[in-house]
Amino acid sequence: MYEDKELVCKDCGKTFVFTAGEQEFYAEKGFQNEPQRCKECRNAKKNAGKGTREFFTATCASCGAEAKVPFQPREDRPVYCSECYAKMKAE
Repeated sequence: MYEDKELVCKDCGKTFVFTAGEQEFYAEKGFQNEPQRCKECRNAKKNAGKGTREFFTATCASCGAEAKVPFQPREDRPVYCSECYAKMKAE
């Protein structure tokens, strides 16, 4: 029923294939418009709003290993490496 279509990306101008499977998916979801960007440009647009995540170094309160965490550690709260944290959650 559906056939692959070649479309032109509105951002980079490259041609990309809008596959029959993708067209079927769009129809199932009720989407009216064809995609206007290639996969690379769609991903770039999605990730443009996200800033790079800052990681902090801390010492694991359980085993003493170095742990990288996505938050600023506080002195009054223990920080655990991923292995020790997983062990604690399993218990």
